[in-house]
Amino acid sequence: MLSLNFIRENQQVVERAIADKNVSLDLGALLALDTAVRSMKGEVDELRRQRNAISDSFKTADPADRPTLGAKAKEFGARAAAIETELAENSAALDALMLRLPNIPWAGAPVGPDESANVVVRTEGRLPEFDFEPRDHVALLEMNDWAELGRITQVSGSRTYCLKGRLALLEQALMFWAQQRLAGEGFSLMTVPALARPHAFVATGHFPGHEEEAYEIPKDDLYLAGTGEIALTSLHSGEILEADKLPILYAGYSPCFRREAGSAGRDVRGLLRVHQFYKLEQYVICEDDDAVSAEWHGRLLANAEGLLRDLEIPYQVIEASTGDMGLGKFRMNDIESWVPSLGKYRETHSCSTLHDWQARRANLRWRDGDRKVRFVHTLNNTALASPRILVPLLENHQLADGRVRLPKALQGLMGGEYL
Repeated sequence: MLSLNFIRENQQVVERAIADKNVSLDLGALLALDTAVRSMKGEVDELRRQRNAISDSFKTADPADRPTLGAKAKEFGARAAAIETELAENSAALDALMLRLPNIPWAGAPVGPDESANVVVRTEGRLPEFDFEPRDHVALLEMNDWAELGRITQVSGSRTYCLKGRLALLEQALMFWAQQRLAGEGFSLMTVPALARPHAFVATGHFPGHEEEAYEIPKDDLYLAGTGEIALTSLHSGEILEADKLPILYAGYSPCFRREAGSAGRDVRGLLRVHQFYKLEQYVICEDDDAVSAEWHGRLLANAEGLLRDLEIPYQVIEASTGDMGLGKFRMNDIESWVPSLGKYRETHSCSTLHDWQARRANLRWRDGDRKVRFVHTLNNTALASPRILVPLLENHQLADGRVRLPKALQGLMGGEYL
């Protein structure tokens, strides 16, 4: 969310952001509502002032004048009440439009309608060379009896998975390994629930607009979250954090759920697009300084890249375009890992800076050295998401006989060189 003062003073900048992010929003209508709301608030305040003035003079007024004064006070009150009804309607309409306003993207973001305008920043790692016909991850799972992909659909439907044996152990070991790494970087480990109330989705910017992607539990007024970011953003909602408490670094681990609405036919087979998964999310709350949040963006990205390097997975870093980065992002870098069976890179991580756009929605504030209360900046980045990370991990390290060689970083945890 942007502040109304910023919108009034930077209309062209906001219009450009709306266009660059392909948002369907009439800024003129929003500003007209803003003007109407301010006018009606002023009118209500004046009517109340006049009614209160009459009330204050009532005791000392001539008894003969009191009926007239009482009638005027009642008239002012009735007019104020009528305006307040309209004011409430206009305020609600204004709030709804405010929630659809995009953040202003950084100047270095490629301008384009969607992911087709994304730019590869750099490519890291050497692509594997096989002297045999490499298998895809599903073939490896079936060959080694590492999953129940067919049987589980009878229980839970499509886009579900059930890992077995050593691969199930590897999934847990990966998350533990990544948690230890982030703890060493100063992050507080958090296990957060997947359940969240609608306002928590509004706070992050997932609602309104992406309700169809979330599983709803209407009886309890809850949704299942697709990222730990949703719980972590609202964890300190309404608080004023002191300067010495910043930055707050969380590593949130949680089960995650996504309906994958609108993706019918895409990656139905295997582990790339599933309804339930596990994710370790890096999350930062810092002071509202552009240089400080830019530094944290770099650190979050470096953490994710470090994990991929130690997993010996080739990857590329993407600068997301304005049309692909989403409504609330100031900047977004995706990391795409190499998937040999597809012959291309696929997204496994996403690093986002949101400046104070999320904080305004979640009412996340801090008190600076001058005791001024300000909105914080928030950032988030995937550390690891499973089972998606298992796809490049298995495929890049496969051997001709179907075994999978473990990267050195995991061999101690798994008790051997091979999975």
